[in-house]
Amino acid sequence: MRSVYKKIGGKEAVDAAVDRFYEYMLSDERVKDFFTDVNMDKQRQHQKDFISYALGADGGYSGKDMRAAHQPLVDQKGLSDLHFDATVENLVKALRDLKVPEDIIEEAGKILEGTRNDVLCR
Repeated sequence: MRSVYKKIGGKEAVDAAVDRFYEYMLSDERVKDFFTDVNMDKQRQHQKDFISYALGADGGYSGKDMRAAHQPLVDQKGLSDLHFDATVENLVKALRDLKVPEDIIEEAGKILEGTRNDVLCR
């Protein structure tokens, strides 16, 4: 069975989707303040690496685990379900912009939804 990573087009597609995703995130009133004082080049690369890994790319993920990466945001900025939902919405918009088929978007969404409790440190 082909991974979602391969179904959406691999590295090139993930890179394009993440770049588009951050255009939405940085203009979204619900979440843009989380990126104040963040090195966005580094952030984009971390996100590309994580999404690639989560969607089934070969190789591992060397970044922090979701809880460690997001605990300061939960503690200091109140990261919540509202923000997680906004993030998913922005990623879906980015994938749709890139003409990813809806069934593959749904499959990717289920995988990413599985990270909710870790991201929100519950």
